[in-house]
Amino acid sequence: MKLNNNELIEEPPAKPRPSRPLMIVVSAPSGAGKSTLCDQLVDEFPEVVYSVSCTTRAPRGDEKDGMHYYFLSKKEFKTRIKNGEFLEHAKVHGNFYGTLEDTVLYTMEEGNHVLLDIDVQGAAQIRESLSRLDPRNPVRRGFTDIFISPPSMEVLEQRLRGRGTDEEIAIKKRLANAKAEMECVAEYSFQIVNDNLETAYQELKTVILTQTQMG
Repeated sequence: MKLNNNELIEEPPAKPRPSRPLMIVVSAPSGAGKSTLCDQLVDEFPEVVYSVSCTTRAPRGDEKDGMHYYFLSKKEFKTRIKNGEFLEHAKVHGNFYGTLEDTVLYTMEEGNHVLLDIDVQGAAQIRESLSRLDPRNPVRRGFTDIFISPPSMEVLEQRLRGRGTDEEIAIKKRLANAKAEMECVAEYSFQIVNDNLETAYQELKTVILTQTQMG
């Protein structure tokens, strides 16, 4: 509380800081439910925030710099690659996308967990980048990687076909990619099988809460 004109005014409670801020990397085949689970986590826990990536593509619609993406020129992006500033980056459809170490570190220093919804190639790049950092670096210390798996490839195919949004050639491509991605499960510290959405979400929460309390 503080005193104002001889009256006690109750100040809003300070935002609770996680005991151990995390950089949470979540990967999964398309159709495994990764985005739904990540969105639930962000909705329930205000201290869990999505990482803001950099891109060289132009803003779309109402996208704002620093909120949806950091919009960089290709020259600046390539300079940052050369300087080793990205934890991961990739070129997709002619444009570059990437996650800056400084962006993640700043967000964690503010007391937030940083969530990256990323593919297995990006996760592998991040592990490689972290291996070069000082073990005391908060980003390295807070790294937690989780793979979301479908119960089986048969169930995954049913889910993809159930969407009714993809052509047959696209479904076959997603299934082929999923098979290759599933071979990377052992690279992750945690695996969650999404057979039931609520059960999978509770498992995801348990991982995050447990990791937060670790030193």
